[in-house]
Amino acid sequence: MDYVATVIMGGGQGSRLFPLTRDRAKPAVPVAGRARLIDIALSNCINSGLTRIYVLTQFNSASLNRHVTRTYNFGNLLRGGVEIIAAEITPESRSWFQGTADAVRRSLRHFLDRRTDLVLILAGDHLYRMDYGPFLDRHRQSGADITLSVCPVAAEFASSFGLVHCDEQGFVTRFAEKPKGDDLEAMRVHPAAPVAGDAIPGAPFLASMGIYVFNPEVLQTLLADHPDDHDFGRELIPRALESRRVAVHFFRGYWEDIGSIASFYRANIALATERKYRLYDPDFPLFTRPRYLSPTRIDAAQITTSLIAEGSIIGRARIEGSVVGVRSRIGDGVTLDGAMVMGNDSYESDVERLSCVRRDEPPLGIGDGTTVRRAILDKGVRIGRNVQIVNVHGVAEADGGNYYIRDGIVIVPKLAIVPDGSVI
Repeated sequence: MDYVATVIMGGGQGSRLFPLTRDRAKPAVPVAGRARLIDIALSNCINSGLTRIYVLTQFNSASLNRHVTRTYNFGNLLRGGVEIIAAEITPESRSWFQGTADAVRRSLRHFLDRRTDLVLILAGDHLYRMDYGPFLDRHRQSGADITLSVCPVAAEFASSFGLVHCDEQGFVTRFAEKPKGDDLEAMRVHPAAPVAGDAIPGAPFLASMGIYVFNPEVLQTLLADHPDDHDFGRELIPRALESRRVAVHFFRGYWEDIGSIASFYRANIALATERKYRLYDPDFPLFTRPRYLSPTRIDAAQITTSLIAEGSIIGRARIEGSVVGVRSRIGDGVTLDGAMVMGNDSYESDVERLSCVRRDEPPLGIGDGTTVRRAILDKGVRIGRNVQIVNVHGVAEADGGNYYIRDGIVIVPKLAIVPDGSVI
């Protein structure tokens, strides 16, 4: 599909995912114990036969750039590849990207050429599996200028998304970005209402997934005619409805917008059950950087409904409903219950571990007798012995010296140290 230029948004500051985005871009946040969020969109592209891919980056992008460069090398004999386009200062623009539409506007010259018939724009921070072929087919067959991918969402989440109404032919008649109150109710869709011939199951709202197909000339004209429109959802898509044919593609699969700590935690823990997003589809694999690690060693641990990534060393622990990342070190008597442990970027030798003990500093990993419940431990953390990370007071939001609590979930940030006997 050389005629399709695929653009993946590398994300803004990701403030709602803080502190996971304190040192990295949102699409670089680890998922499933061994991959990163950006791998979801890139894997979807590769499995859909799309190989002209451009990743637009800006904030905290060093680890994202490094991961993409090391992982996605298609070789000299194949056309296309993954190219990183960083925000840049030019004679025409002296500022950073101001939003999704502004990022695409200022990067057009890098990916639009005479062979480009369609531009596919994707978010780099969603969890879903999608073959983009039917999406592109729907756009061509409808004769639309723009096509949005939409999916049904429940009322409790609806106000977090751009919502659409459409006619029986699947063309958008109304669009509202993150409506509240009466405006939200006005976007409710009857469950029996047809969308391009399909009935809407269950959820009473249709959410835009932040995935768009544009005809190149339409995209260029809209961006040029409205230079102050910086965001697709808030500004450009509603404006396009005034003069353009905007169609929908109805997506029936699992989709999660990783926009908050609660949604990130929920999506990752759900991966261990394989009920929503399957990690083991041989025809649609999830690609990520190969690490050539040794198998995980488990010493009399009791493990249920969990993901354990390679290269880990696990003692006599009890692990339930958790995700354990690469190179994790988990001691004896440890209890992980609904924990996301991101693992480590490197190993610590026995000499280094002994040196840590002599300095009264916990070695890399989780010490003996520690309990971690409903928490996220970022990479490279050092958790001492007999620590309790359980949100003992049931706090919803808090900032501590070596931890944060968001949505009632404890987050121990990257490289943090939690001394022996601590209670959080």
